[in-house]
Amino acid sequence: MKTIGLIGGMSWESSSEYYRILNEEVKHRLGGLHSAKCLLYSIDFEEIEICQRNGEWEKAALILIDAAQSLESAGSDFLVICTNTMHKVAEEIQAAINIPILHIADITAQHVLANGIKTVGLLGTRYTMEQDFYKARLEARGINVLIPKETDRVMVNTIIYNELCLGQIIEESRDSYKRVIVDLIGRGALGIILGCTEIGLLVKPEDSAVPLFDTTLLHAVGAVNFALE
Repeated sequence: MKTIGLIGGMSWESSSEYYRILNEEVKHRLGGLHSAKCLLYSIDFEEIEICQRNGEWEKAALILIDAAQSLESAGSDFLVICTNTMHKVAEEIQAAINIPILHIADITAQHVLANGIKTVGLLGTRYTMEQDFYKARLEARGINVLIPKETDRVMVNTIIYNELCLGQIIEESRDSYKRVIVDLIGRGALGIILGCTEIGLLVKPEDSAVPLFDTTLLHAVGAVNFALE
């Protein structure tokens, strides 16, 4: 079993989900008392969020590079960045280490295409929904990506940072996300990517008339697949 290096803490609410899924999946696959071999470097998310808000992506990259190099030195065989948004600097991190990064958008794209879906709605932070670092990676694989309208993007982003990252699960917010999903389906989405690792804490399969692609679950299971190859 390979050792999984986790860059987490962005937020720790979803990082705890990664840890749970990794261990449950390994136990399911191998049985007995087996659990995942993993190392976690948990970032102070406040520092990263300030960088995001101020557009200081190079500074954020340096913080994550330090974490990545620490995990590599500690014996990780590959890395998992436990956040969609910070894959914006995945290439910079990869260039600074000698072990592979399991890219969350690649794992997600594989599952979307395996379901025969070519048009998806994307929910996430404003950075993930609006910038090209994530969408372009999906589109390069032939997936058409739809994002919510401006006012809905603001709402989706606000709920992530002001509620989900703080562990607050509010029913009215679930209803708001469900409304956005219905709108995306009406525009042609045949699946919905939960492109923020916290959204799966709020939105569940029963909340959508089309398949949901929970990136936290897909990424963690993908990490187990890679670790057990």
